[in-house]
Amino acid sequence: MAPLPHPLDAAGLLRCPVCAAGIAPRAGSVTGGLRCAAGHSFDGAKQGYINLLTGRGTSFTPDTAEMVAARVEFLEGGHYLPLVESVAQTAGRLLADVADPVVVDAGAGTGHYLAAVLHEVPSARAVALDLSKYALRRAARGCPQALCLVWDLWRPLPLADRAADLMLNIFAPRNAAEYARVLKPGGHLLVVTPAPGHMDALRQLMPLLAIDEDKSDRLAAAFRGMLHLEDVEELVVPLQLGAEDVHNLVMMGPNAHHVDAAGLKGPDGPPTAVEARFTVSIFRKPLS
Repeated sequence: MAPLPHPLDAAGLLRCPVCAAGIAPRAGSVTGGLRCAAGHSFDGAKQGYINLLTGRGTSFTPDTAEMVAARVEFLEGGHYLPLVESVAQTAGRLLADVADPVVVDAGAGTGHYLAAVLHEVPSARAVALDLSKYALRRAARGCPQALCLVWDLWRPLPLADRAADLMLNIFAPRNAAEYARVLKPGGHLLVVTPAPGHMDALRQLMPLLAIDEDKSDRLAAAFRGMLHLEDVEELVVPLQLGAEDVHNLVMMGPNAHHVDAAGLKGPDGPPTAVEARFTVSIFRKPLS
């Protein structure tokens, strides 16, 4: 069996976020950081990620340590396992005939979905991008072959043109022009969004953020003229959630920025029956 790719194997796919020059590792490990040909350097953290943000950083709020802990507990409980399996199997199908594939996870979070993809496609070089260093600490642990980078997805991505065979975008911001730029001709973008009806039973019990009923149409419109919508799948996952599960579900995502964590309590009594509803969209970049 061939050895798994090293995270720094993906360094050649990067471009400096300051001057767009090529980037190379400063040493043989991620903790040694990266340096571009013009001398701009980026320090690596002992937890396995590298922070590429410089200057003013970002105006967006990254996921906190508490949000990441809630997400880890919820996902490791297997509640979204059908979605994880769908993402991994789809990635395996899309990359089946690709030699030396490159996977970029834009908004990787804890790397939960990327880890499943890399288990399905172990030969892939991978880059995980996320704004939260707390999330990337987990991603570096769960995806040891991925290069984990702190980055703001609304900025130009620190990746070369036509670098990726597959991009993942799972419950994360969608920078359409940049994703199209980074994909190779014929490459795919796999997007997962919550579908109408997602966790509606909980919305009757607590003030959660609403799901955009027109999200699928707006998603297709965002990529029109750049990527072709190849397939759309609706996935419904029935769940039975206890009070702790409900707490983790609310606190692991954007709702956490709008509720009082100390006062949040899931429904008492037996588990709450809810449906998780997802839309899995596959886009393809034209060959020319």
